[in-house]
Amino acid sequence: MAGLRTVVYKVPDLNKAKEWYAKAFRTQPYFDEPFYVGFNIGGYELGLLPYEEDKVIHGNASTAYWAVDNVEEMLAHLKDLKAEIVEEPMDVGEGVIVAAVKDPWNNIVGIIDNPFFKIT
Repeated sequence: MAGLRTVVYKVPDLNKAKEWYAKAFRTQPYFDEPFYVGFNIGGYELGLLPYEEDKVIHGNASTAYWAVDNVEEMLAHLKDLKAEIVEEPMDVGEGVIVAAVKDPWNNIVGIIDNPFFKIT
């Protein structure tokens, strides 16, 4: 394994999701096609993949956490975009803070402030 490269969220309306994620992550996609939209988030890929609503199952068995400088500020920003909090901010040890929301399509988006993690 060489490391994480892409997190994909499946959405029924690619254009609405593209607009929402552009606002949520404060960036525009670098790849924008009818079959896939890709954002570069700090060197990692956030992908949006369209689907037919009856063909996908959403769950919370796993969560990808996106790095932020301030969990409380980002959580407030995501709440302004109508994200639903599913994991309130919590210190999981030694100042590492995590939280999570559901996007409008029920994908779980985690956020983390981890001062110990460095990309190598």
